[in-house]
Amino acid sequence: MVVVTGACGHIGNNLVRSLIALGEKVRALILPGEDTMPLDGLAVEKFPGDICDRESLERAFDGADSVFHLAGMVSIIPGKKDLLYNVNVNGTKNVVEACLSRDVKRLVYTSSVHALPDLPKGRRIDESLGFLPSDALGSYGKTKAAATLEVLKGVANGLDAVIVCPSGVMGPFDYRPSKMGQCLLDFIGGKFKVALDGGYDFVDVRDVAQGQIAAWKKGRSGEAYLLTGEKITVKGILDLAASSEGISPPRFSIPYFLCRIGAFFMTLFAGKQREPLLTTESLSILRSNYDFNGDKARIELGYKPRGLHETIADAISWFHERGMIKPAKA
Repeated sequence: MVVVTGACGHIGNNLVRSLIALGEKVRALILPGEDTMPLDGLAVEKFPGDICDRESLERAFDGADSVFHLAGMVSIIPGKKDLLYNVNVNGTKNVVEACLSRDVKRLVYTSSVHALPDLPKGRRIDESLGFLPSDALGSYGKTKAAATLEVLKGVANGLDAVIVCPSGVMGPFDYRPSKMGQCLLDFIGGKFKVALDGGYDFVDVRDVAQGQIAAWKKGRSGEAYLLTGEKITVKGILDLAASSEGISPPRFSIPYFLCRIGAFFMTLFAGKQREPLLTTESLSILRSNYDFNGDKARIELGYKPRGLHETIADAISWFHERGMIKPAKA
């Protein structure tokens, strides 16, 4: 049996679908009160638990051969450092300890490229750089780096664990939706007609799921693998979306300094409960070095991501099927 934490998330529900397609028995760790709609209709056992509650993990992992740990908190707004640390770092520590206690045969931890050092542009980023929280970009990246170190401590204590680090994720089954999913919805819905100045490496969520499974089957214990996709600008993404949808592409890209001003006010007016689509931290990511080297996963795992034109077209098609795309006002 395989346990998946974070099973209702964008990557998580795609992973569950892929595991079920392989004939695996899947137990999904469900946070109390969590919306489980992404798992509707899937042959999965829903097991109540919380990665911040060690005892609930002991119960959830009882009888499990393997654990895929995806549960965590993603936040790009200020004021949530303590909560990020508790969920991402302490929660991962609990998962590692529960795996050791329950003799889980293999843990696959989903970290992030954000956990790697933030290097100046012109230098390639790969797994050999290691994970130092002080060198990672932003609060989220620092907590993912610290969480990855907890997994490596578990390996030193005898746990068989492998780490995957996806880049920016896009694609179908995006129920909540993700930041990039919302960006596509807003652009197609006519809420904005321009792009931001910046870009990143984006990968299809279905390829991330396949990469996780390949790491589970082929990955070396204690090793990390970057699951990267295609380097592309924000305008490039919206151009692909416009082509897929048959609408006008973005007219131009807004200069960085104007984006920063807009991000400041969006964060200010969003308050502490709502997370704005754009923040100064997300802008920093879009302007950072995103020259990630994914050769290790391609060579050792046979990882082969598809092109983003297919990813974006499939994401938009799925949004249409769900009735999530609102027609642009004339």
